[in-house]
Amino acid sequence: MESTKTSTVPEMAIQMQDVAPPGKATAVTESLPTQRGSHSAYTLKESRRRDAAAAVVRAAAAGTALVALAMMVSSEQHGSLTVFGITVSLFSKWSFSDSLEYLVGISAAVAAYSLLQLVLVVRKLLKKVSAVPSQTYAWILFAGDQVFAYAMMSAGSAAAGVTNLNRTGIRHTPLPDFCKPLHWFCSHMAVSITFAFLSCVCLAVSSIIDVIWLSKLRVAY
Repeated sequence: MESTKTSTVPEMAIQMQDVAPPGKATAVTESLPTQRGSHSAYTLKESRRRDAAAAVVRAAAAGTALVALAMMVSSEQHGSLTVFGITVSLFSKWSFSDSLEYLVGISAAVAAYSLLQLVLVVRKLLKKVSAVPSQTYAWILFAGDQVFAYAMMSAGSAAAGVTNLNRTGIRHTPLPDFCKPLHWFCSHMAVSITFAFLSCVCLAVSSIIDVIWLSKLRVAY
């Protein structure tokens, strides 16, 4: 009885890789670094645009605050007023009113803060680095801009009340319009208050830029 031996040949599964032409392989390999480089360059360019916009807004905030400060500090005038046939000598100065002193103090603080931030932004622009390196720094800027914006708004509103009182006088009393004999003083106050509100607007715009930075940094992290 013959025994038949069956030899089992093991099956081998071999998967051949598709070999692309040399030219195409090089193109696929080199496309990823190129795309990454272009995206990085676009991100850097966008960051520098935001920094440049922040520098312009900081300069505007500092300039308007300085004008508000200078106009209010120079608000001083002598005059005379006739009440019931009696001539009364008048002398007005910004330091005679607590509201105007408050506006002077806040304007000086906003000018110093904005100039400091402007120097920091311009310095980083010259070094070609991001002006806002982290979310923590962006939050600090946002908080500072909000605090000074509301402070400037409150100071301008308080000073506007004093100016309006000087222009309209007091109702149901014989006190007249003090801005007629003291027009120089009242005009300086009006210009100062106008620039104070403009500085507040600049700080609000700066806060919007801070929010944009926060959103971009959150996506990056």
